[in-house]
Amino acid sequence: MTTHARLTFHGPLSAERATAIVERLAANRPRTVLDIGCGWGELLLRVLEAVPAARGTGIDVNETDLARGRREAEARGLAGRVEFVAESARGTVREPADLVLCLGASQALSEAEPPTGEALASLRRLVSDGGRVLLGEGFWERTPTETELAGMWPGARADDHFGLAELLDLAVAAGFRPEWTETATHSEWEHFESAYQADQEVWLAANPSATEVRDRLDRHRAQWMSYREVLGMAYLTLVPVQR
Repeated sequence: MTTHARLTFHGPLSAERATAIVERLAANRPRTVLDIGCGWGELLLRVLEAVPAARGTGIDVNETDLARGRREAEARGLAGRVEFVAESARGTVREPADLVLCLGASQALSEAEPPTGEALASLRRLVSDGGRVLLGEGFWERTPTETELAGMWPGARADDHFGLAELLDLAVAAGFRPEWTETATHSEWEHFESAYQADQEVWLAANPSATEVRDRLDRHRAQWMSYREVLGMAYLTLVPVQR
């Protein structure tokens, strides 16, 4: 059964927004790019395509995603400029990079709940002066109700995320200035959530006796319906304050 084949990015990010983000990041001409919790590293690869002199590293603990990233790099002629490494980002001692990507992966940098504040402090250590951080981080578009929380991921709480204004304040407190603030649209969320399960749903329609798969898909869809139009995704382009 094919999974995630219809996903270009592992998050609510459209091709149009990705193109604009890459153009903005490429204008700073980064020489080194570090992608935290990279998955298959689609945005990392697009940055390397846009900046031929740059070299990149993607780190993640999911070997399946890393293997997909390596295949994509090979197919696009980027294998000599990027490496995908099976590695935890917590406590990483990697050298600062000119561009650090962390898209929906702040939990890879911290065990705190929520991880955002500690993750931002780590990102400040991992980016060179004059560089950029692109942080993709969830936020509450509004305070969720108890009923909505009960339908989300197990143990979901109102303090799992911040509001957008609080998120920006945390970034500033960690030593950044926000160069660009944007948030995923509901259309981007719907595309992501639909593509996330589409191949499995088609498979299940032809294999209706697969109860474990059906239960998992139904559970995720119910969770999505609970955080739909409640959970947002912010894409923050952050500039480190000179020390």
